[in-house]
Amino acid sequence: MTAPIARVLLRDVTLRDGLQLTGKLLPTAHKVDLVRALLELGVPELEIGSMARPDLVPTMANTVEVIGELTPQELSRCWIWVATPRHVERAAAAGARNFQYCLSASDAHNQANVGRSTGASLAAMPTAVDIAASVNGRIQLCIATAFSCPFDGVVAPQRVLDIVTDDRTDGCHDTVVCDTLGQAIPTQVSDLVGRARAAAPQRRVAFHGHDTWGMGVANTLAAVAAGAAVVDGALGGLGGCPFAPGASGNTATEDILFATRPDYLDPASFASFVRLSEDLLHELDEASRSKAAQGARSRAAAFEWVIA
Repeated sequence: MTAPIARVLLRDVTLRDGLQLTGKLLPTAHKVDLVRALLELGVPELEIGSMARPDLVPTMANTVEVIGELTPQELSRCWIWVATPRHVERAAAAGARNFQYCLSASDAHNQANVGRSTGASLAAMPTAVDIAASVNGRIQLCIATAFSCPFDGVVAPQRVLDIVTDDRTDGCHDTVVCDTLGQAIPTQVSDLVGRARAAAPQRRVAFHGHDTWGMGVANTLAAVAAGAAVVDGALGGLGGCPFAPGASGNTATEDILFATRPDYLDPASFASFVRLSEDLLHELDEASRSKAAQGARSRAAAFEWVIA
């Protein structure tokens, strides 16, 4: 295993992106239990909710309550999706300290997703950065539709890089490059992640991938090789954007873990991840898209990663 793969951090996004397209609101207590189970298993960072309007994304309706149930130590490893300064203000008042400020490289998707142009989202970002700084928090620049848009088609890499280097993003701790539709291929991912890292070397680069076209793990590894420090995944491959036709589940957390083998993962803990995922998917009445989880339930008993 190469050093960059061993060092990459997984951020599990089950409780935000993973739940967006499910039809059931998980109770606050269940969400809190899932946060604590994932942290206890060793996952370094989590995305645990969104400040989106509950009438637009009903499964995020209890995000503030989830934040309120977690300790400051737990919240130091948790991120909240935001799209406006007011979102940051409300999340901070609840106790959050890590904010993922999301805008789209494509104007059409930004309008569909957050109801304003990309330029308007950028114009508001300095205020969001200031609010995060006022509570000693961290804020990420999260660029959705960095490769393609469901309305406008292919997104030019320069469009993304212009956002990364825009003065209004100063103060961000990370750049998150998102393959929202899962249409990118590894060469595109490695190129854009590498260029984003070079354009703003003071920030970590995170890669958020979807597995719509079966490239999730390949793209994740390409991102790591190009310098991504953080990669996103969701249990069972849950997820997708409700405002992006054609977007399906995230790259599965189980698949990323099996491919990268972080220090906290061994066959026993991997089995715990699989069981945790299976329990959640059963409650949501969702099928698992994780190939590694399926493999763990195979009959290849001589392989130590198979669950007995």
